Amino acid sequence: MFARHLQKLLETSISYFPAVAVLGPRQVGKTTLVKTLLSTSEKEVIYLDLEYFADQNRLREPDLFFQANQDKVVVLDEIQRMPQLFPLLRSLIDQHRIPGRFVLLGSASPDLLKNSSETLAGRVVYLELAPLHLLEVEAQYNYRDHWIRGGFPDALQAPTEPIWQLWMDSFIQTYVQRDLPDLGLSAPASTVRNLLTMLAGIQGGQLNYSDIARSLDLSVSTVQNYISFLENAYLVRRLPPFFVNIGKRLVKAPKVFVRDSGLVHRLTGIDDFNALLGSVLLGASWEGYVVQQIVSRLAQNVTPYYYRTQNGAELDLLLVKGVKPVVALEIRYSNAPNLTRGNTQAIMDLSLEQTLIVTPEADGYWLRKDVRVCSITNVWEVLAESGVLA
Repeated sequence: MFARHLQKLLETSISYFPAVAVLGPRQVGKTTLVKTLLSTSEKEVIYLDLEYFADQNRLREPDLFFQANQDKVVVLDEIQRMPQLFPLLRSLIDQHRIPGRFVLLGSASPDLLKNSSETLAGRVVYLELAPLHLLEVEAQYNYRDHWIRGGFPDALQAPTEPIWQLWMDSFIQTYVQRDLPDLGLSAPASTVRNLLTMLAGIQGGQLNYSDIARSLDLSVSTVQNYISFLENAYLVRRLPPFFVNIGKRLVKAPKVFVRDSGLVHRLTGIDDFNALLGSVLLGASWEGYVVQQIVSRLAQNVTPYYYRTQNGAELDLLLVKGVKPVVALEIRYSNAPNLTRGNTQAIMDLSLEQTLIVTPEADGYWLRKDVRVCSITNVWEVLAESGVLA
């Protein structure tokens, strides 16, 4: 059992909003988090898992069921199974608006939860639960174990490597064969599996839809739709380039990451840390791991980008408030990093006051007056000082 960073915000949200939605990929710990929090609730809690026929049958007359339990906390797990409930929830909330009336758990973003954003606008707050963060597990696991296995609780806690492999294989198979089709992705399971494997193989690379389309024998628009779907299912992240009117020829394609590092490693056949050290994906995997850890902790008013020009100026991660870059990060799998000419040019282009180089274990020190070297364990203090963390 891990203490989740989201718990405090979730508790605050339930105390104010009539409906709170906790969204994230399957097996990430949404149900455990909500049940743990509500175990001390002064109100009676009714939990319905909409994947179970018995719980679905309890909602054969949903308006009567909800009205009979209007002063209780009703938890609807896997809400994407019954999107037709959203208009009814809106009406019920308007009739009897009290904090914490409904807690919704789902494995898809609001964009995939048909009509939810419109029907519950102003009545619901959406919270994303990401896979376990390094800071949530550091008392029990070091960054290497967390990096190689990823943040899904059951995968991270697997007692042996073979069991971790079996869990990841089952997770991937279930997602591509059942979960994604249930969410509305009408694509052959083999195609989705191949697409995920390709995206893992180009982890942190610029997304070239045409190349992927040719490899899969699909149209570019189809590939774009599939990747958008994977992003809305919290499996993939597209990191956009930062555009600013500085007269530079900027790269316009997003970078793509499979969010969970354990999923990256299993898709690409990297089964232990030694195999990772010998892999051509070592640097890309480290970048993806650090990006996921940082982005999942950002404040709502901070947007992540990367920066690259066609002349070679580049930075791996740029954290922006409004239109102003606050801090930039270059991610290196080295404890003795240096800046490249492209990094130096990017810092000049953006007039950055502080750039961080994130390494596995280097003690914090200043490489120069505006460039600071950090480790994955001490970078959080610096980011907190910069005001970019939630």
